[in-house]
Amino acid sequence: QVQLVESGGGWVQAGGSLRVSCVASGLAFNRAAMGWFRQAPGKERAFVAAISGIFSSGTPVANSVKGRFTISRDNAKNTVYLQMNNLTPEDTAVYYCAGRGESWPSLKSTEYDYWGEGTQVTVSS
Repeated sequence: QVQLVESGGGWVQAGGSLRVSCVASGLAFNRAAMGWFRQAPGKERAFVAAISGIFSSGTPVANSVKGRFTISRDNAKNTVYLQMNNLTPEDTAVYYCAGRGESWPSLKSTEYDYWGEGTQVTVSS
């Protein structure tokens, strides 16, 4: 059974930084593309960033966070990270970790097979 468990969310003032983590179990992690999505109140779930598995390449990032957010992974720890810098109130959302059975890092939520329960990030002005 695949499990994705996020951690590291919380409250931060605008301009601050947070790093959220996602530990995966039950899947061939090094082969899996991993992604981060977010959902703000009243809005649809949106792509944030993704990172390829070993059979592909690329780390696509949404334009809204480009230059501020960085995705990375540690295959030895089955963990994917999202480093978020220069946060703004518009970044307030529940952040979800997602994984897929292929290495190509899709931007589409429908192409991910596994999801975590999410971690809340709140940025105050």
